Amino acid sequence: MAGVRLANVQKSFADVHVLKDINLEINDGEFVVFVGPSGCGKSTLLRAIAGLEEISMGTLHVGDMLANDVPPSDRGIAMVFQSYALYPHMNLFDNMAFGLQLAKAPKDEITRLVHAAAKTLNIDHLLDRKPKALSGGQRQRVAIGRAIVRKPEVFLFDEPLSNLDAELRVRMRYEFAKLHEALKTTMIYVTHDQVEAMTLADRIVVLRDGRIEQVGSPQALYDHPANDFVAGFLGSPRMNFLEGTLTASASGLGTLQLKNGVEIASLSGVPPSLLDSACKLGLRPEHIVIGRQATSIDCPVKFVEALGSQTQIYCEIPGAPDLLTVIAPGNAKVKAGDVLPLSFAADACYWFDAAGKALPRAAA
Repeated sequence: MAGVRLANVQKSFADVHVLKDINLEINDGEFVVFVGPSGCGKSTLLRAIAGLEEISMGTLHVGDMLANDVPPSDRGIAMVFQSYALYPHMNLFDNMAFGLQLAKAPKDEITRLVHAAAKTLNIDHLLDRKPKALSGGQRQRVAIGRAIVRKPEVFLFDEPLSNLDAELRVRMRYEFAKLHEALKTTMIYVTHDQVEAMTLADRIVVLRDGRIEQVGSPQALYDHPANDFVAGFLGSPRMNFLEGTLTASASGLGTLQLKNGVEIASLSGVPPSLLDSACKLGLRPEHIVIGRQATSIDCPVKFVEALGSQTQIYCEIPGAPDLLTVIAPGNAKVKAGDVLPLSFAADACYWFDAAGKALPRAAA
């Protein structure tokens, strides 16, 4: 096993800068997830670690080895792609053994490694079948098994679940977690799905426009985002944002005047540095309470999604550009056209300055 260390890594295609000053250390045996919107550079970063893209500047270490000029096959890395890329004319055993056969490994060692990997992935009873006889999840396990038999020091996964249906994605997330627990090998996983990131990662790396925005545990990033981008990206449904100007009353409580003139008064725990300045108030849908309190604001209901276990309510703040999303219990009796008083406590508020930087939150 080995860790991965990137220092001042950059990648350019002609005059297009795809990766910008990436500094990151991934510990031996850690499960790290790269997440971000399409085009943020997460797959390019993964391919640079694999050696499939040449680094323009900076250094990459895999374990103690400086890997910048090391061929992909010599880096001790195995990569699993979005596409299963299985040979249709070969059975599962031969698909998994193919790389070892090319390396002229002894036959008894090939048999031992393939059967051990297949048992770990619970496909040992399918080794005689060809890919066309398998489900999508089983094919993905074969692709993973092909990587396992190489006994790499680092596993790289490039959106491996994107071709699967929703139910199978949930099950495969569980399988990935079990696999990491069993192998205890460094794993780096790329996804645009923040649910996968939150459920799988020891640490999440959030990228935007080729830069790292924040690195931390899933819960740390959820509770203490560094900026409004991270706050809005992690969480489903996404965080609500209200932009306006914050002022203080004689009692020390704050009032957020939205751009349309609507005021949210009696706000406690507001950051003093934001007073009399433009800012954003962030509110997660699950932190908004239906009921009249000091901070309540009346909002017409525009749309309701009844999901059984919960109800997602989309409300309008008159003149605001976006609807406010509220999560209520599944048995909530709410319909379009209702007007709801919405409230929130000081510890439910996330505050961001005009540049989007997060300020410390009030204690719960």
